[in-house]
Amino acid sequence: MIGVDRIYHLAGVPHLWAADRASFFRVNVHATNCLLAAAPVTARMIHCSTETVLLTGSRDGECVRGDDLPALERMSGPYTRSKWLAERSMLAAAAAGRDVVIASPTIPIGPGDWNMTPPSTMLSLFLKGQAPAFLDCTLNLVDVRDAAEGLRLAGERGLPGQRYVLGGENVRLGQLLARLKHLSGRSMPFVALPGIVALAAATASEWIADHLTRRPPMVTREGVRLALRSAPFDDGKARDELGYRPKPVDEALALAVAWLTQPGDMRDANAVASGIPLTSRPLRPS
Repeated sequence: MIGVDRIYHLAGVPHLWAADRASFFRVNVHATNCLLAAAPVTARMIHCSTETVLLTGSRDGECVRGDDLPALERMSGPYTRSKWLAERSMLAAAAAGRDVVIASPTIPIGPGDWNMTPPSTMLSLFLKGQAPAFLDCTLNLVDVRDAAEGLRLAGERGLPGQRYVLGGENVRLGQLLARLKHLSGRSMPFVALPGIVALAAATASEWIADHLTRRPPMVTREGVRLALRSAPFDDGKARDELGYRPKPVDEALALAVAWLTQPGDMRDANAVASGIPLTSRPLRPS
């Protein structure tokens, strides 16, 4: 960190389930605190958080602006609790005079997601016909390239101690499924599950993952809770103060569908064509 004057902190566990639950705290919280301790006190830090810490289910359909950080007890599960704790550390540093800006991308869409974070996993399940039903909710989708540009703008123009929601397009999941069907030509589920049924299915799926398979479950309790608390997002603050201008998500969605439905070599080609660097692909043993 010697001589570094601007730090973009994007490292973290982005999934909603982990066989080792302690990894959420170890990576998302402890590593953030280590970064704060190691960074020069004069460096500007752009902390990449998540819109999920802002979903508390008490807004009655009003748009989420991200003005305040809700209380910890209102978080939906271990992932959002860990991101809340990391964000609290950053905000405390800002209150103490450090140059910290919080950026909260919504749901990034595009090719090249080799770690298969929740947005890509969701799309993949629907495209492969592995989800027989869905829990309708409101999603805010953003082209991953616009999210990256928003982070750059936050680093250049963001005000210390402020949070900027980097959003795109608010869409109901049922509407998204219709768009996926049009893009892929594949059948999509048409049965919408009640929340209580979805939560029961997630509980069973997580129990199997925790005690039998040790593999990620198809659906998680935290994911269901977030869907039940979903709301549209308002990125007006980022537009006004940063000059953030996200594009319609159609192109990113088409590229994501093409990438997810083709073999590995073709995925590489699609990622390169859309400007996604393959250096983000995790190393695998040879």
